[in-house]
Amino acid sequence: MNGTKDIVLPKFYPKQLAFLEAKGARNCYGGAAGGGKSFVARWLLILQAYKYAGINILMLRRTFPELSENHIKQLIQILNCKNPSKSERLAEYKADQKVFIFPNGSRIKMGYCKNEDDVYQYQGQEYDVIFMEEATQFTETQYIYLTSRNRLSSEKMKEYGFKPRMYFTCNPGGVGHAWVKRLFIDREYTPTENPEDYTMIYAQVTDNKFIMENNKDYVNNLMNLPEDQKKALLYGDWDVFSGRFFTEFSIETHVIEAFPIPKGWRIYRTRDYGLDRTAVLWIARDFEGNSYVYREFGESNLVVSEAGKKINELTEKWEDIYMDIAPPDLYNKNSQTGRSAADIFREKCGHYLTKASNDRVQGWLTMKEMFKLESINGEEPKPKLFIFKNCTELIKCIPLLRFDESNPNDVAKEPHNITHMPDALRYYCISWTYEPIENPSKKNRKDTLPFELRDDDAEEEKYISWD
Repeated sequence: MNGTKDIVLPKFYPKQLAFLEAKGARNCYGGAAGGGKSFVARWLLILQAYKYAGINILMLRRTFPELSENHIKQLIQILNCKNPSKSERLAEYKADQKVFIFPNGSRIKMGYCKNEDDVYQYQGQEYDVIFMEEATQFTETQYIYLTSRNRLSSEKMKEYGFKPRMYFTCNPGGVGHAWVKRLFIDREYTPTENPEDYTMIYAQVTDNKFIMENNKDYVNNLMNLPEDQKKALLYGDWDVFSGRFFTEFSIETHVIEAFPIPKGWRIYRTRDYGLDRTAVLWIARDFEGNSYVYREFGESNLVVSEAGKKINELTEKWEDIYMDIAPPDLYNKNSQTGRSAADIFREKCGHYLTKASNDRVQGWLTMKEMFKLESINGEEPKPKLFIFKNCTELIKCIPLLRFDESNPNDVAKEPHNITHMPDALRYYCISWTYEPIENPSKKNRKDTLPFELRDDDAEEEKYISWD
C-alpha cells in the first residue's frame, strides 16, 4: 500500500467509521466522554499516512506528557517501532524529533502547545493534516494560527487531489469551549467561514460497545458525577460544563422577557472599552434593589469618540442616567496627549464617568451573590439580578466563563473575547460593594447630554455621595 507494509485493522464502531471517512476542511468527533476519541484519533493518523505517500501530519495535545501517555506509546506499539528488525517495523519513531516516519515517506509529527505562544514553533511549516486532540483545551488564538499552517506540503499531494484538512476531538469544557461550541455545536459563522466546511460527529459512551460491555463501572462513575459534570461528560451537554464559574446562573431563572422600565427606577450604564470590543450595558434598579439588564451594545474597532456616539444614539431621552460606570484603565493618561479615554468620553460625548473598583475577585463574588437565589420573608427564592432576553451576547458569555486555574476565586481571562460583556456587568456589581472612586454631579451636565456630542471644554467636576 504505497510502499508500506500491510496492517491489520481493528473493528470500528459506526460513528468512528464516519469520522475516519470525513474529508471536509474541519471535522470534529466527540461531545461526551467515553466515545472512543483517542482510539479513533490514532487510527486516523495511521490510515492517512498509509493512504497518502509523503503526507505531512501534525498531531497536537496541550502538553507533551498527555501526548506521550495517550498516543506516542500506543503508536509505537501498533507500528512495531521497537522491533529489532527494521524490516518488521511499520514505521520508525525518532524520539529526538518526536516524529513517526513511514516507509512511503509519510510523517506524523507529535506536537504540543502548553503555552499560548507555543504555536509559533510551527511557523514556516506546512501540514496537509492537523489534528487537535481534546480541542477544547486549546485557545481560539492557537486554533486560528494553526489554520495558517494547514496547507499542501508537496506537489505529490496535489496529484492525489488532496485538500488540506483539520480534525478535532473534544468534550465540553476547557479554555476552548467557546470557539469549539460556536463552530461545531451552535454553527454560528463569520462571513469568511463556510458552514459546509464544518462537520460534527457526536459520540457518547453508549456508542462505545467495548466500554458498555466490559467496563460498566466507567458508566456508573459518569452517572455519579455532580449534575453539571454529568450533563457535560455523560450526555454531551455543551450548555453546562466542568469549570463553569457562574454555577448560580440559569437561563430559565435569570433571563426574562423584556418589559417597559417603570418611571422612577434608577438607570445605570456600565461599560468595558477597548478597540477589540466596546461592551455597554444599560441596567435599571427597582425600588426593592433588584437589577435588570435591559439593553446591550457590543462592537469592535471603535475609537473612543465613535463608541461614545453610538452609545448616545442608543440611549433614549427618557433614560436619565443616574451613574455611568467605567473601569479604572479608562483613566490612564496618554503620554503624548495627556488625556485619557475618560477625558474623551466626557469632552466629546458628554459621558461623566464613575470609576469602578477593579477588584476582580470581589466583583465576581458580588455578581455571584446577585445571581444566587434567596428567600426573603418566606417568599419563593429569587435572585437580585435579571437579564432581558434581548441581551443575547451577555447571556451567551456568562455560562462560558470558567475558573482561573491559578486562582479559583477569579474568572479566567481567556478566551478574552467572551469576557467583555461580563466585565461590564462586574463593574456595575462591584459598585454596590465599594464606594466609587469618583462620582460626578449631574448639576454640571448640559440638559441635552448625553444625547448630543459636545466639543467645548468640560466644566470642573463635583461629587455627590454614594447611596
